[in-house]
Amino acid sequence: MYYRRKILLSLLQAFDGELDKMSLQKLLFLLSRQQTIKSFHFVPYKFGCFSFQANVDLGTLVKYGLVAESEKTWKKVNIIDYIRELKPKDQLAIRYIKSHFGTYSKNELMKLTDMNYPYYAINSTIASSVLSAEEMQKVEKQKPSRHEIVLFTIGYEGVSLEEYLNKLIVTDVKVLCDVRKNPLSMKYGFSKIQLQKACKGVGIEYVHISEVGINSDIRQELNTQSDYDKLFAFYRVNILKNETVKQLEILALLKNKGRIALTCFEANICHCHRKHLAESIAKMEDFTYELKHI
Repeated sequence: MYYRRKILLSLLQAFDGELDKMSLQKLLFLLSRQQTIKSFHFVPYKFGCFSFQANVDLGTLVKYGLVAESEKTWKKVNIIDYIRELKPKDQLAIRYIKSHFGTYSKNELMKLTDMNYPYYAINSTIASSVLSAEEMQKVEKQKPSRHEIVLFTIGYEGVSLEEYLNKLIVTDVKVLCDVRKNPLSMKYGFSKIQLQKACKGVGIEYVHISEVGINSDIRQELNTQSDYDKLFAFYRVNILKNETVKQLEILALLKNKGRIALTCFEANICHCHRKHLAESIAKMEDFTYELKHI
């Protein structure tokens, strides 16, 4: 079993085996503040701090018969002591959360997290029901507001879905433009439907433009930078030159939305076609904006 799933089961165990769904997210968030290496990351969602990974892990635990789900709660349904299977520091963190927040109601936990971590409340539709006007002003100040038109590129290799989304949020990206030929991924959160849904949840528009991607069958045997350079030379001649309409479409999207990001897998921009796509768009006559890799 993944260690992070033992964290979830241990948290449920510490709270008598059952928590309402919102409280679990808030308590897990507070638990993550106690961890040097975080088991879960969070985004500012419509109900405040939220971990997509934790939510899908809980669903998996339901399938394994270790957790039961009702409309409002998650419930641990076996008697295994998962807390004993945690690292000593995480055992202490679980006990800390129980001792400090064990009597808090759902609304009290929401107020606590929104008030002390206002960034995570910027997309909340219910924060105003628990925060004062002054506290809501602090939340408003956390909302990114940038007016420069910028074409960004970003890869998702080596980061969680939540870390990736937070990069987009703090950069104030309005539209994520997926430029993979086939938007599928073995990594949770990055297949098209998952990514589209996650983006919508944090207020970012998602579009997929497959025509400017590279077929997987010509991405084989990429062992050196020279291999990549040959691939991208082929890409520039055989794909970019033939897909000017789609590049103009991306440029029009940039002008309309102001801040968009081209995305693919690779963290290293020199190993990804999005670099050459972005540079091709930047050379167009009407491009007078900044190009930035994040």
